[in-house]
Amino acid sequence: MLPPPPSVLSYGIGVDSTALLIELHARGQAPDLVLSADTGNEKPETYDYLDIIRPWMRDRGIRFELVSYVPKRFKHWPPYFGILEMCLTNATLPSKSLGGSSCSLKYKKAPQDAFLKTWQPAVEAWDRGQRVIRLIGYDAGPRDTARANHALTIDDPLYDCRSPLRDWQWHRPRCVSRIEAEGLPVPPKSACILCIANKPDEIRSLPPWCLRLIVLVEARAAPRLHTVEGLWRKSTRTRPGSMTAFIRAEGLLGADEVDRIARDAPTDLIRFQDVAAAIPVGERPKMGEWLDRFHLAFAERGRGHPDALAA
Repeated sequence: MLPPPPSVLSYGIGVDSTALLIELHARGQAPDLVLSADTGNEKPETYDYLDIIRPWMRDRGIRFELVSYVPKRFKHWPPYFGILEMCLTNATLPSKSLGGSSCSLKYKKAPQDAFLKTWQPAVEAWDRGQRVIRLIGYDAGPRDTARANHALTIDDPLYDCRSPLRDWQWHRPRCVSRIEAEGLPVPPKSACILCIANKPDEIRSLPPWCLRLIVLVEARAAPRLHTVEGLWRKSTRTRPGSMTAFIRAEGLLGADEVDRIARDAPTDLIRFQDVAAAIPVGERPKMGEWLDRFHLAFAERGRGHPDALAA
């Protein structure tokens, strides 16, 4: 008889996947691996929640891995990592904001698949002709039902995708209750700070340093935007298509601050890229180093001078 194939929970660090993780462990069916992908620009609260759920998994002997997409070819650009740095490097917006496919394929699914191709239990299962069980936190609500039905149309020879929450008929409120019953805080909605799916209230809740990055990305991409207004694409009755316009109208950042970022930061970044292009790849400064300098330009962080970007 063949051993059973391993199970992997694709963990989004959100409500549904957290409730699924907790309940699977309680039923004695904990996954062999919990796997998350970091886009590099998740909301601060999501990274904070990792500090809570990681010890919970460790104490129960559940293996957890955090992976990320790592570009390998930088042409003449400084090395960059994550969606934010990719957008700044290429003067663009996330593909979803431009009407393209979901960013999750490149920055979430692809790095998880790459890791699993090196994970020995998965390799051995595939050698036996088995499919790895991939557990996904789709709940029984109408939105996730549509997403799950679409996923079921994809025949993947490597994975057997399952959604236990739907089998249990658990909706979002039931997931919240299960997390609370475990004595854990309920995780925030998991999303990149640049995601088109962010609602106005979610933008309002972001700290100033995240709002500055939104302004920076839209300002860097502005010369190339001809069919969309910004990260939200098009205006609606409740908000503009540009998150920068929303931030300005709501007074989430001062108008002078927004103007200074839009005026100075893209030019400073282009100069940085031009200098980097003349340096051998192995010695080039990384895009993250320029971002550190960008953050230092704001006095309320306790570092740098407010006019540092214009210097």
